[in-house]
Amino acid sequence: MKQKTMAVIAYITLIGWIISYLEFKKSTEKSTLVNYHLGQSLGLIITSILLSIVSSVILAIIPALGTIFYLILLIPFVLLLLGIVAANNELEKPVPLIGKIFEGKFNFTS
Repeated sequence: MKQKTMAVIAYITLIGWIISYLEFKKSTEKSTLVNYHLGQSLGLIITSILLSIVSSVILAIIPALGTIFYLILLIPFVLLLLGIVAANNELEKPVPLIGKIFEGKFNFTS
């Protein structure tokens, strides 16, 4: 599988991330592009899960905020699309808003 393809697949659900990670681990040439986007997508997945948990708790307490939180829950999807675009353009560009937090936190080359 090409490096660019593995970087893009990393953003497509948790299963896509696992597939990309396993392909990256078995490849002989460790691409910095794939390593970077694996970290960015994992950070995005973690953030999305935490955001879902927090919004579920708040919505259980205050159901009237439903519309606002449904719009807030679209943010990870938009960030996912921006990550896919960066990976497709072969750029090591952080995902807006949260990308800098996870930059360099994960190293999948070892």
